Amino acid sequence: MPPTYLTLLENGELEQRLRQAKRSLSPCRVCPHHCEVDRLHGELGICQTGELARVSSYGPHLGEEDPLRGWRGSGTIFFSRCNLHCQYCQNADISQRSVGERVTPSRLAAIMLDLQERGCHNINFVSPTHVAPQILEGVLVAARKGLRLPLVYNTGGYDSLSTLQILSGVIDIYMPDMKYADAQLAERYSKIPDYPRVNQDAVKEMHRQVGDLRLDAKGLAERGLLVRHLVLPNGLAGTDQILRFLAREISTNTYLNLMDQYRPAYRASHYPPLTRRITPAEFQEAVDLAAEEGLDRLDERERLLWRLL
Repeated sequence: MPPTYLTLLENGELEQRLRQAKRSLSPCRVCPHHCEVDRLHGELGICQTGELARVSSYGPHLGEEDPLRGWRGSGTIFFSRCNLHCQYCQNADISQRSVGERVTPSRLAAIMLDLQERGCHNINFVSPTHVAPQILEGVLVAARKGLRLPLVYNTGGYDSLSTLQILSGVIDIYMPDMKYADAQLAERYSKIPDYPRVNQDAVKEMHRQVGDLRLDAKGLAERGLLVRHLVLPNGLAGTDQILRFLAREISTNTYLNLMDQYRPAYRASHYPPLTRRITPAEFQEAVDLAAEEGLDRLDERERLLWRLL
């Protein structure tokens, strides 16, 4: 199945979407923060990113979910900065700092084409929310030069509906986090207002666009929604409520990665509930809750851990 952005390229719609996206940079309304700074003329908002995106690193990644990594890796592009400020972020050296290479659209396109040439199964944009217009411009350039891989939008989940609607038909695979069910905890631990409502609306829109995750004959993701949920200590993430939302308002066929790898990082030592790893019992409870809600498409690594617990 060819990526749908190729159809948008052929009929001129991709160029039209780009013009619409770039207008959202000045004043900036790219993400739900709505900073309204003029990023095209050097003003910086919460994400501290101007007209050009920064790429901290890129390459084939064999640590992603099974349908993404395959046997040659997911072509990950890690963008610097983020519109979240998670106080336990394990990638804070990237997400909270302006590191890496500032990339023009041509350079970003060259990175995508290089990953395609190296045999990656997809292009995986990591922390794309604050640079969605820049990504769209890079995709336009790359598609004109022969990019043919599925595009993965690997996001923290704090995304605006207006930006997602611009990306409709461009993104093949949405992979959002669902971090919290409680707005006060989201504000405390990630400095994000109204995260649950915004996040749930975004996930609904993503699923509306691409549906449940579809795999090809080799087990590789072609199109659809893949949700990540990091289990936090002491039930802080509201796992039960998030799983209930997915099962009852999205689909019981949602491909889900329940993640057990929480560890205290960055500024977690300042927040006592977050100063320890989760226990096997806490993770088992999350797996059991998923089963109770009929969510049985768990990433295979989690199924393996489940059997070993």
